[in-house]
Amino acid sequence: MPRGKVDAAQVRADVLAVAGWLRDEASPAPDRKAIAAAVRGTARTLENNAPGHSVEVRVPPFVAVQCIEGPRHTRGNPPNVVETDPRTWLLLATGLLSFDEAVRTAQVSSSGNRAPEVADWLPIVALPVDN
Repeated sequence: MPRGKVDAAQVRADVLAVAGWLRDEASPAPDRKAIAAAVRGTARTLENNAPGHSVEVRVPPFVAVQCIEGPRHTRGNPPNVVETDPRTWLLLATGLLSFDEAVRTAQVSSSGNRAPEVADWLPIVALPVDN
């Protein structure tokens, strides 16, 4: 999928492909390609839904996007950053984990006064808590 272009149906399918793993960490992890597709699709959906350049969302090693209207950052480390691992990002993107809980338990690194605004745009592809 080209950067910036998001096919909502494909993003939902990519998320559903990893949903079992998200609901049950003990289940076998999906292959790297499936995780990457779900992470990139949800992050790029956030980028499209909340356009701007004031917050950078990083999910290494798969993607980094800028979002949220406000001052544009152009050099060095951005002042507003949200960073997490792929599984935690997908838990946030699906509504299976709240942003506040993820920050409280140090599953998400959130720096800058604008970074928490990412929570206003979650979930991206809601999954019911029960299957």
